[in-house]
Amino acid sequence: MSLLVTGSIGIDTVKTPYGVSENCLGGSAVYFSMAASFFSPVRLVGVIGADCPFDLAKVFAGRNVDLAGLEVRPNSKTFRWAGSYHENMDDRTTDCLELNVLAEHPPTIPDSFRDSRFVFLANTTPKLQLELLDQIQSPLFVAADTMNCWIQNHLADLKMLLKRIDCLIINEDEAKLLSAEFNLIKAAQKVLDMGPGVVIIKKGQSGSITCDAKGHKFILPAYPTTEVTDPTGAGDSFAGATLGYLSQTGKTDFQTLKTAVAYGTVVASFTIADFSLHGLTSITRNDIDKRLETLQKLTRF
Repeated sequence: MSLLVTGSIGIDTVKTPYGVSENCLGGSAVYFSMAASFFSPVRLVGVIGADCPFDLAKVFAGRNVDLAGLEVRPNSKTFRWAGSYHENMDDRTTDCLELNVLAEHPPTIPDSFRDSRFVFLANTTPKLQLELLDQIQSPLFVAADTMNCWIQNHLADLKMLLKRIDCLIINEDEAKLLSAEFNLIKAAQKVLDMGPGVVIIKKGQSGSITCDAKGHKFILPAYPTTEVTDPTGAGDSFAGATLGYLSQTGKTDFQTLKTAVAYGTVVASFTIADFSLHGLTSITRNDIDKRLETLQKLTRF
């Protein structure tokens, strides 16, 4: 089925204990699309400035990623982010943030994309996410991401968004902040009470918790990889593979969702193995399936 993502496309500079990657390709829509393309065709909606040094057509060459929703603004500058990861690789410091084109009006979703059945609204202001969602005709499954800033400063808009989406994908700190609960199971229930039918809480190297409004729960550890070079994009890759698998199957039942989350976990483990997209561009679907089999063996008892 059709899968649409709308999110950032950026120029990143990343420092980790394992090295530095300057002016590399990043952004939520980029990581999501690359991860999802292993499973399903992807429709990318995003905006860049004339200064963007990357040819996205070449980046996604050979992958079923439709760039008809890519807007290039000749008088604008591309979003830039620079960050440094601490020794534990879960915590990071933002060294520089230039919203540039992201501070302008949002891109328009092409008419040919408006019938998308699966939709991911990557992290941006809830008001903007709502405006983008309004452009989709009748989606089957809508997932969204958010962050602490929007929870603290745009809560009313975020609560409106939560009533219109099917799934919220957030990390554990965001879940605790949004729910005012320290216990993650209680936090998940509080978020579910706000509207979405599913909440997925990412816990970094500790895995994830998936809960739905019917009372189903699924707890999965992270894939036990020893290669952790750059965690940037891991969350968006997780979401991309999760939504990509759902779109591939055309199903949204909890059993299918569990498999989708497992695929998301595996794909994220490849993302963190190298800087930028290199961890994803160096693998095949067969590599992903083999690692999924290993994860299944490790979690079966």
